[in-house]
Amino acid sequence: MFPKIIITIDGFSSCGKSTLAKQLAQKLHYTYIDSGAMYRAITLYFLRNNIDRSNEKEIRHALQDISLEFILNKHSGNSEIYLNGENVEYIIRDLVVAEKVSEVAALKDVRAFAVAAQQKMGIDKGIVMDGRDIGTVVFPDAEVKIFMVADEAVRVERRFAEMFDKNPNISLDEIKTNIAMRDYIDSNRKVSPLRKADDAIELDNTHLTEKQQLDFALKLVRKVCEPVL
Repeated sequence: MFPKIIITIDGFSSCGKSTLAKQLAQKLHYTYIDSGAMYRAITLYFLRNNIDRSNEKEIRHALQDISLEFILNKHSGNSEIYLNGENVEYIIRDLVVAEKVSEVAALKDVRAFAVAAQQKMGIDKGIVMDGRDIGTVVFPDAEVKIFMVADEAVRVERRFAEMFDKNPNISLDEIKTNIAMRDYIDSNRKVSPLRKADDAIELDNTHLTEKQQLDFALKLVRKVCEPVL
């Protein structure tokens, strides 16, 4: 049994962060927290309620009405996000949400709201959390930090495969444009821009299988945990 630590996995969109984070959490019997799902759920709320993203007062008022929680799906074994009591795990994966999430996530009040919630979830440790600023802002003292990268063409193909079942009319060009836009916004936002933490280990999974990337991550965890095992 591994001791409880905090593992952060950051990186660009469609690099396979959530896939690795879920596998790692299951292997270690940790809790997986999808920070991106939190921002997507907030974005969904904003879209549904026509929140003016240029109005700070309206944004703050909206955030007061948002409650987010992760509940374990006993059938899949994965935690799913609930927005004000509604399971929105699959709704938030829609391209309409994907096209707006980076803009919403760049808002300082939204980030402050989400970061506070994420830090609260990590108080007891034993978590794997993926996102854009987890190792730099949310948990700068995390014991294991991974920064994932992959070739753009591979990322586009992965995202296309994920989205095609939900929307057969979607095109590779749409996916490529969406990923490029999100990369730019994530890297250039004023609050908590995406960057590699100084002590993060880079994992390029362009040519790796899921098992290979999991083995890579487990090796890092064992190295940190060995002194206390």
